[in-house]
Amino acid sequence: MQQIEQKPPFPPFTLETAKQKVRMAEDGWNSRDPEKVALAYTVDSQWRNRSEFPVGREQIKSFLQKKWQREIEYRLVKELWAYTENRIAVRFAYEWHDEKGQWFRSYGNENWEFDENGLMKTRYASINDLSISEEERKLIWPQGRRPDDYPSLSEMGL
Repeated sequence: MQQIEQKPPFPPFTLETAKQKVRMAEDGWNSRDPEKVALAYTVDSQWRNRSEFPVGREQIKSFLQKKWQREIEYRLVKELWAYTENRIAVRFAYEWHDEKGQWFRSYGNENWEFDENGLMKTRYASINDLSISEEERKLIWPQGRRPDDYPSLSEMGL
């Protein structure tokens, strides 16, 4: 008997469970662990990320490995924008630097759709990069999970 993969909370979402899902996604991406992050998506999940269109966990893992090799010292904050029964929209900002030490703040929006088991089956991301100086950074905490008392995007004016 095959075990069904599940990733609570499950749709239909409430305000509380949508916020929980957003924070779980943020925490996963801040781990920068492609294997762990990929488990939040269906095996045939479809993405649009800028000009790339990964399909399925293996392509997602490969995409994330390359992303976090290129985007050094990556730190992300996500914020719930809207939700319905099985969809969530978020806005986000993340900061990182390239191999030359140039810092960037990347802003964007994502639209997510989930299956009945709480796995994300579609992810559409639109992202813009802004070159910043190191002094302009706002997402400064030890690498990993954003501390619970760290300001939100709205609180930081982002």
